Amino acid sequence: MTRTLNDRETTAQRLLRSSVEKSYEPNLDIDWDAPLVDGLWGIPEHRSSLYGTELWAGLTEEQRRTLTVHEVCSVARIGLWFEIILMQMLLRYAYDRDPRRAHIQYALTEIADECRHSIMFAKMTERYGVPDYAPSGLTHELGRLFKTIGSGPAMFGGTLFVEEILDRLQRESMRDETVQPLTRMVNRIHVTEEARHVRYAREELARIMPRTNRAQRAVGRYLLARIAFVVARNLIHPDVYASVGIDPAVGRKAALANPHWQETLRWAAAKCVEFLREQDLIGGPTELLWRKAYLV
Repeated sequence: MTRTLNDRETTAQRLLRSSVEKSYEPNLDIDWDAPLVDGLWGIPEHRSSLYGTELWAGLTEEQRRTLTVHEVCSVARIGLWFEIILMQMLLRYAYDRDPRRAHIQYALTEIADECRHSIMFAKMTERYGVPDYAPSGLTHELGRLFKTIGSGPAMFGGTLFVEEILDRLQRESMRDETVQPLTRMVNRIHVTEEARHVRYAREELARIMPRTNRAQRAVGRYLLARIAFVVARNLIHPDVYASVGIDPAVGRKAALANPHWQETLRWAAAKCVEFLREQDLIGGPTELLWRKAYLV
């Protein structure tokens, strides 16, 4: 279906109304002083990167719960990292366009959402009392490059990938009563507001892809495969394993070889991968990166 500027404006107006009607202020809507609940998990037990491995079997129940708290904070940290990248790309996108348009006003609204989300993820990590699981130096610099050159298919496709895999993990977690209320509330806020961001990115990607030429699609495929690989590899920082006495290199190797974790990655990415294939942004030589990251 051909999409027009009116379609874009209509969607943006609807998203702007929804933002007014249903948005959160994490500083007010989360009780940051509430005590953590003994015996609950950071994420659902079966979503731990070591679940089902020999290393997992060697951990006590308390150590397993501790690991999942560190893992949820690691996932939040890579989400925060990418949200800062996204805010810069959206600002660059809005800089060149007419701010009177609802489409651009929603881009600015999304930036405000992402700013609150970044603070929320940071406060959650602080509340759980875990280290800052920041991406490695190389990953950090790759993010700096991507936020500078990412545009068009790579920008909207990369945004979709990161937002949709987090969305799927968080939707499951926020409904699981074995998970800490803090994690569940953070996830609920993020899922509610990210649904609008996903709609915005999906529709814009569907509009621009029919106008891209072969070279633009090839560049988009490559950059998107790169960001997907980097994000998937960095969801769980190796240092989380040290929290339960496991050498980070040993833990990382076990997680990457773990069929349960590989299946979690494919499950989390499945909906997004299907859409990106429809948009001709997955395929060809770059699909190897998706497979190496256990995303397809």
